[in-house]
Amino acid sequence: MSIESTAWHSLYNVTSANRDRRPFSAATLRRIGRFAARHRPRLVQFLLLSIVTAVLTVATPVLAGRVVDAIIAAEPVDVVVGLAVLIAGIAIAEAGLRLAVRWLSAGIGEGLILDLRTSVFDHVQRMPIAFFTRTRTGALVSRLNNDVIGAQRAFSDTLSGVVGNLVTLVLTLVLMIGISWQITLLSLVLLPVFVVPARRMGARLARLQREAAAHNSTMSTQMTERFSAPGATLVKLFGKPADESREFAERAARVRDIGVRRAMLQSVFVTALTLVSALALALVYGLGGYFALRGGLDAGAVVTLAMLLTRLYAPLTALAGARVEVMSALVSFERVFEILDLKPLIEEKPEARTVPTGGVSVEFDRVSFGYPSADKVSLASLEEVATLDSRGGVQVLHDVSFRVEPGQLVALVGSSGAGKSTIASLLPRLYDVDEGAVRLGDVDVRDLTADSIQQTLGLVTQDGHLFHESIRANLLLARPQAEESELWEVLRRARLDDLIAGLPDGLDTIVGERGYRLSGGERQRLTIARLLLARPRVVILDEATAHLDSTSEAAVQAALGEALTGRTSVVIAHRLSTVRAADLILVIEDGRVVERGTHTELLAANGRYEQLYRTQFDESEEVEPALRVIEEPVSG
Repeated sequence: MSIESTAWHSLYNVTSANRDRRPFSAATLRRIGRFAARHRPRLVQFLLLSIVTAVLTVATPVLAGRVVDAIIAAEPVDVVVGLAVLIAGIAIAEAGLRLAVRWLSAGIGEGLILDLRTSVFDHVQRMPIAFFTRTRTGALVSRLNNDVIGAQRAFSDTLSGVVGNLVTLVLTLVLMIGISWQITLLSLVLLPVFVVPARRMGARLARLQREAAAHNSTMSTQMTERFSAPGATLVKLFGKPADESREFAERAARVRDIGVRRAMLQSVFVTALTLVSALALALVYGLGGYFALRGGLDAGAVVTLAMLLTRLYAPLTALAGARVEVMSALVSFERVFEILDLKPLIEEKPEARTVPTGGVSVEFDRVSFGYPSADKVSLASLEEVATLDSRGGVQVLHDVSFRVEPGQLVALVGSSGAGKSTIASLLPRLYDVDEGAVRLGDVDVRDLTADSIQQTLGLVTQDGHLFHESIRANLLLARPQAEESELWEVLRRARLDDLIAGLPDGLDTIVGERGYRLSGGERQRLTIARLLLARPRVVILDEATAHLDSTSEAAVQAALGEALTGRTSVVIAHRLSTVRAADLILVIEDGRVVERGTHTELLAANGRYEQLYRTQFDESEEVEPALRVIEEPVSG
């Protein structure tokens, strides 16, 4: 590596490295060692080849000096040619070894990225829903990208650099001192002129880079929020596009100005250090030439010293910045481990069992529950706040008990925020209860496998979430092995087959982010089709028709009738007219069951249900048809 390239490399490290100076525990290093142990054979080969490459690096200057001495001494041509061939052979070998080292380095680095990313991804998937409601998605993705790559650099770049540079430095110093200790010492005197500016200039560049990063982050957030379908709609309805453009342009202009300043500072820095390297070479040639003319050195020794000088400054400068690189990598590892150390609140027992076959009952037995506090499910760095919100743990459900027999339909009604959706979230074990038990098929959900719960339950929410993929992919999420005929069958039952068949790409039509290319009713019916494909034995409907117009609701209600046929059902309803045919209606207020009974019984009781019902519908108006379960049997 030349002095100029070393200057750029050193400047980059000082500028871009994380300046965190926290102490690191032995436990962190042991965990890094466990990840590295998976790549031990390659690591050993990598280190050995790095050492051999470093040895070859200092061999060429020695042979070059020997060539000069042979020419001056008028030795036989065979000797000079032989030395030249040997230099060429070393160059070829060094090139081959560098490629091999790079191949091993890439394999180790990319393997480490794979290990870390899959570990974090798998761990995050096990986190409770509360984790995702609090965490900023961008901050979490950054851990999977930037921090993982920062950790990988410790093995692919820093490790090889430290080993190779250390060996090169020792060999170079030994050879230079052996040739002339005086010139060696004088050469080292110029080292501070090389290293100190890198530190100071690097600090200035780091400040500029952090400022640019802050502006870029803000612009990225602005683009992410404004370019999504809901964000773009909000800006068009209430925002001021001109103000948005002006704010974005001001930040972009600031980033441009910073870029110009950084480019000039970098150029001045590298130019200055290149000048220093030229002065150092001039010193070697001048002082070495003086000694050679006085008979104290051979001419070849002067050439060797000049060539070794570049092998001296490059590793010294790189090693001077190695601590910054190591600290940066350790910070990245700690940020990754921070995610892995966040314990999931919901763990599957080793002896967990499956839901019993046949019809499935649903039972809540004296259930009390409060959402977990932030310190149990999140990290301040992922929420991008200084300290976590201390609120949480307050009970929202109090001694809730009810039972749904196989095939029955139970409706949950009540005021907004009463706890209905919380009840629904406990069934698929998105959270665990604080007291009491939730049972499926008379088995506590905490004793069931996650796969078994997932296969037993089907949930349709009011937003009908879809991935930015094809209709086919969104359906197959429920049952990947389903045949195409089965896809069309569930679309028919969801009253969507004619619509999908009329699309140019049919099942391969991309639905857009969150399904925004479909209408609300179409999106909801597609989620119902997905539920039908999953063939769950228990269906949970969480206000599945809350935001639909009358026409869309009629189509969705018909599709829901298909979904509920022959299945145990828990329906959360905003419109009370849709659940008049329920086997049991529970009125939830303030996290408690305050009334229970059929529609007729509850109206006759003149209680809270009657108040809610009369508030929604004037007695003179014709209410909407109730949600009915289709009588004929449905496969699955």
